[in-house]
Amino acid sequence: MTILMPDFELPDTMALRPLRRPTVSDGEFRTAMSGLASGVTVVTARRGDERVGRTATSVMSLSAQPPALLVSIDIVSRLADLIAKTGGFSLAMLSTEQTDVADAFAGQVPAEQRFAIGDWGAWPSGQPQLRGTVTSLDCEVIGAMETGTHVLFAGAIVEAESDPGRAPLIWQRHGYRELAGID
Repeated sequence: MTILMPDFELPDTMALRPLRRPTVSDGEFRTAMSGLASGVTVVTARRGDERVGRTATSVMSLSAQPPALLVSIDIVSRLADLIAKTGGFSLAMLSTEQTDVADAFAGQVPAEQRFAIGDWGAWPSGQPQLRGTVTSLDCEVIGAMETGTHVLFAGAIVEAESDPGRAPLIWQRHGYRELAGID
């Protein structure tokens, strides 16, 4: 298969232009974005004996060829550092039974105790793998872009496991939700 590449140069960073009008407040932004229902994921990375991770809802499918997704990670976090240094990360799409994992990786449990919650293994790459999820993915970084406060990591999906019998955990209006009518 041939992948067509654009015939123009793309920058490594997303230059944000100065605003013409003031933005909404932090509170208004959070309230507005709370209306967006998102699947709850945990993004993790490993380097040597160190494993780190965070709950994330800023995740999106990027492309089918190559199979890839995009995650947004706080630029000053240890997670962003490990992803950049190792060139890989894993992502777990949580099931409705995994709210304790979501809470732990959202910061309600100290970082050194988070991997004690949930059933963890490892992908062949060595990246952490959470079991019991809707879908678990092992990703190789194929691109990154700094946006000021965050890094957008593009990850090619190199391993995937899905369980169609599990219902996804959803975050909306500051709380967990479940999809209605899931069999």
